[in-house]
Amino acid sequence: MKFTEGMWRLREGIRIDWMSNVERLSVDNETVDLLLNKLQRHRGDTLNSGTITAQITSPLEGIIGVNLVHWAGALDQGPHFELASSTGHVQIAHTERQSLRYGSGPLSLAITTAPNELEFNFTGADKPTTKLTGHSWRSIGYVSDQTTEKSRWEDGLYLERQGYMLAELDLSVGEKLYGLGERFGPFIKNGQTVDIWNEDGGTSSELAYKNIPFYISSAGYGVFVNNPGKVSFELQSERTTRVNISISGEELQYFVIYGSSPKEILRRYTALTGRPSLVPAWSYNLWLTTSFTTNYDEQTVTGFLDGFRDRDIPLGVFHFDCFWMKSYQWCDFDFDSDMFPDAAGYIKRLKERGLRISVWLNPYIGQASPLFREGKENGYFIKRTDGTIFQWDNWQAGMAIVDFTNPAARTWFSDKLTHLLNLGVDSFKTDFGERIPYKNIRYHDSSLSPTRMHNYYTYLYNQTVHATMLCHPDHTSKGNAVLFARSATVGSQRHPIHWSGDSESTFPAMAEVLRGCLSLSLCGFIFNSTDIGGFEGTPHPSIYKRWVQFGLLATHSRLHGSSSYRVPWLYDDQAVDILRDAVKRKIALSPYLLSSALEGSKTGVGVMRPLFVEFPTDHNVYALDTEYMLGDGLLVAPIFNEEGVVRFYVPQSKEGTDGQWVSWFDHEKVYEGGKWYEETHGFETLPLLIRPGAVIPVNWKMKGAEEDPLDGLEVLVNGRLDGEVKVDIVNPDRTDEVLKVVTIGMGPDGVVVDQEGVKVVRVG
Repeated sequence: MKFTEGMWRLREGIRIDWMSNVERLSVDNETVDLLLNKLQRHRGDTLNSGTITAQITSPLEGIIGVNLVHWAGALDQGPHFELASSTGHVQIAHTERQSLRYGSGPLSLAITTAPNELEFNFTGADKPTTKLTGHSWRSIGYVSDQTTEKSRWEDGLYLERQGYMLAELDLSVGEKLYGLGERFGPFIKNGQTVDIWNEDGGTSSELAYKNIPFYISSAGYGVFVNNPGKVSFELQSERTTRVNISISGEELQYFVIYGSSPKEILRRYTALTGRPSLVPAWSYNLWLTTSFTTNYDEQTVTGFLDGFRDRDIPLGVFHFDCFWMKSYQWCDFDFDSDMFPDAAGYIKRLKERGLRISVWLNPYIGQASPLFREGKENGYFIKRTDGTIFQWDNWQAGMAIVDFTNPAARTWFSDKLTHLLNLGVDSFKTDFGERIPYKNIRYHDSSLSPTRMHNYYTYLYNQTVHATMLCHPDHTSKGNAVLFARSATVGSQRHPIHWSGDSESTFPAMAEVLRGCLSLSLCGFIFNSTDIGGFEGTPHPSIYKRWVQFGLLATHSRLHGSSSYRVPWLYDDQAVDILRDAVKRKIALSPYLLSSALEGSKTGVGVMRPLFVEFPTDHNVYALDTEYMLGDGLLVAPIFNEEGVVRFYVPQSKEGTDGQWVSWFDHEKVYEGGKWYEETHGFETLPLLIRPGAVIPVNWKMKGAEEDPLDGLEVLVNGRLDGEVKVDIVNPDRTDEVLKVVTIGMGPDGVVVDQEGVKVVRVG
């Protein structure tokens, strides 16, 4: 939120009490409390003005938190993010009326405590004299706004003002900012205004389904704001040398997270907010859906499945979208008997084909649903402050919203899902979760703030579904489960996976969902998916085929549309060939993808990641958002036009690594790092490059990602290796376990392997 008009003036009706001085401080074990006030010229300046208490803590090594409080009399309303913490890693040094140094492992905060010289400086161990970020002149304040409905002039002395906490963090020259959830606009966030507020806005919008109050800086740190409500970021869009963070209310807590590399920042961030969970191996196969508003019944679905089988296109999952239930009754969790008269028998027949089954759901209950009365009588829905159920007609007529703060409602919802799991359903597409009311609302847990619950609701919703699946016998022995979720907040990486939401069927939309995937990956989400071909409209065959190439070089791949189907033969015969090749290529790569995901579950680094995450010393890659790394060894440059022209940059390999990048499709085609290339590709290929020194496990014998990866395993090796390389081959039955470790090293005759039965293929 902007409070100023230029550098010197405030907006009319705005007052800011700027903190300029440390009045006093205290140290208690690993916590420092500072009383901040305005410029102090004499003792009279202590009157008629506010103070801010700044509490300094460190939940984990390399992370320092600053909690700023104006008035401390507010109720401690939830919800609160689930954060990890430990002790024993803090060092504090204090020189009276001069300075205080607060250290947490490699991260330090120096606070100037000399009179009227308040300043915060964060520094990292690799460059201890270089400021990462901090607070300089007039950058911590309390804002009073008397232009809102809260202010009544007739109240005189007792006139109330809307209050905001404001923290402005300094930026250095050339510093670039990323993240803040799944954002579809410019990849670099400098110059943008971003409000952390989940909305159903589509992908061609500044609104976002997955808002995360966390950004990464190219200067070597991240900032996480610990508030599930609405957080406003002005990223060089108000003060050109700062990120301005504001929150309505009396308290603002942020954490600076240090990292000598982007990977280290993500590791610390996910150690704080939760490591990503893993998903079953079968979920990496191709998903096909009924699409949304299309007509479908058992005959239609069976025809599609026969078409894939007859054309030799491997298919792993079939998804029933909304109209598997009767209209106006979403969600009642029952198959429409008119369209599917023998749902249990049909699911059984589908599973006999080797398919997994997914069904769509949302957390809303339409008034026409038989479950509405049940939920009303038992108090399972969100209510208004007058005790009536919140209802509206946006989506389903008279729909109510399940109140997941009510344990009984969670059990009720979970029981409905368990019935479907018992029928043979394997996964749920947990749509929506963003359209959550917050005005004049009361939850079952009345201690929770409806405003803070607006974003947090999706966490409880998806947590409920994910936990239900993990408790079911079909999933318990595997230790994992998979959703297809649209909305998210901090910690939602524990409930994978997430897809990008409703995109148009255009090349620009394809590019914007890639930006969304890359931004979300910088917030600890290691999996991603899109609606291949786009959701709205019917894609031109060229768009469909290029999106197939891109979508099958992601962790999860789903053909889905709104009013038109996404089966390839409806576009042209070449689309069938392109999809077949792309699916088989992805299945062959599944040992590599599962290994990358296992590593990501430990570090928070996405399988699909921006180039700067992998090559932080190559400053040419920091602006790139039309190409990405898939794992640490493959570069992907999707093609975003009908002509097949693509311009892409090949990063510089790390120092000490010899060799050239090699085309996946033609091993004779090599690329020098640190250079731009322009190529024209037919629909059979795209720039898919193997990194120098990469070791890529593949298996062309596999028919699905859940099959034995060792039978037919090959290892692609590009160039010379810098010492011995160990490759984890993940157990597809339990994706958190390593089935075998393959060791690749340099021998006198080149690359050798010390494991029997593994073929080594030199590609460069």
